Amino acid sequence: MKLTLKQALCAAALLALTGSPAAAADISVFSSGAPSAVLKTLAVAFAHDTGNQVQFTVGTPGDLQNKLAAGATPDLVVAPAPVIERLEQAGTLKAGSRVDLARVGIGVVVRGGAPQPDISTVDGVRAMLLAAKSIVHTSPEGSGFAGKAVARMIEQMGIADAVKPKLTVMQAIDGGVDLVAQGKAEVGLFNISEILPIQGVALVGPLPASVQNYIVFAAALHAGSRSAGPAQTFVKFATNPNMRAQWSAGGLESMSGS
Repeated sequence: MKLTLKQALCAAALLALTGSPAAAADISVFSSGAPSAVLKTLAVAFAHDTGNQVQFTVGTPGDLQNKLAAGATPDLVVAPAPVIERLEQAGTLKAGSRVDLARVGIGVVVRGGAPQPDISTVDGVRAMLLAAKSIVHTSPEGSGFAGKAVARMIEQMGIADAVKPKLTVMQAIDGGVDLVAQGKAEVGLFNISEILPIQGVALVGPLPASVQNYIVFAAALHAGSRSAGPAQTFVKFATNPNMRAQWSAGGLESMSGS
């Protein structure tokens, strides 16, 4: 995912409008897994234009919240919007600093070169899950938003008992999608943005609209941020409408302008 010349120029123009910091800064970002690949790509271009280096700590929403509760003070937190809202209400994040970045849906993944099932309808998804010899999806426990949605869908289809014996629960960040690449799981259901970066797999497509579940990811400043200005500038960079193509290439839909 590389910035085109046009996008880079537009980004530079945005920075000129918002103002670059007088001296280079280090920006610490806590990010959940789904938006992290795109943010890391944008951070490279941002660093080139501003000299500000963005350092990422990537984890599940639950892991990030545990680090914050233990006293970690990143400059910026990127997580599902409900998590950001709770952290803001608790005073961990700066009130009024939340910005919605992008949303992502759940997709079906198979091993590269394997036959791709028809998932254009709910009945097709149900048939796929019943026919698959092994399935993996992210955990529905804790703050696993995608996992909760998939587990709820399987339950509503009335096939939870049939799926359970062949199900592996593993977060994408811990190698869940890699199980599909290795042939250890025939079918996987994960956030689309967590499927695309993995080699050796093929995205079959998103779940049908009637059973799709979108997660909105938002960014907000930590109340104790030491580089609040540069962090805000990075958020403006990431939400520049000219960056929509970068989010799309990463499997997410930019929320800029919404």
